[in-house]
Amino acid sequence: MTGALHDVDAIVAEHTGLARTVLEYTLEMKRIVDRAKQPDFDERNWDSLARLVATDNFTRIGPLKDVMSWPEYVAFLTGWAPTRHWECSFRRITQTGDLVFLELEERSDPDDPAAAANSLSIYDFDDRDRLRRLDVYLQPLPGLTTFVSS
Repeated sequence: MTGALHDVDAIVAEHTGLARTVLEYTLEMKRIVDRAKQPDFDERNWDSLARLVATDNFTRIGPLKDVMSWPEYVAFLTGWAPTRHWECSFRRITQTGDLVFLELEERSDPDDPAAAANSLSIYDFDDRDRLRRLDVYLQPLPGLTTFVSS
């Protein structure tokens, strides 16, 4: 697929292997963020995502070069998700070996096109096909200063 935007759920079936795993990770992230508005939401809600992650050997490098382990990332997401809207559109995905490069347009406000950022996330998998490192890069659109990617 080229740089045109697509719904992630509409294209996931077109992919296999680690590329599909990354798309499933993205869809699960969206489901959890949407559920985070429920009063019983807590860190256990991320368990469905954890099944794709090497939780004992995971590192996330965020857009501000912030480094988090899996427990730190879950704590961050648990505090972030209940007060945020997050959605994305698929642009392109590339797999080479144990690395998957995913390009999205991420939005924090569905009614404001300026509240969007182009993202490139690099997913690095271990020999058990579990995510061990996630590097997130953002290219905010002009005028956007408060966007923080998941």
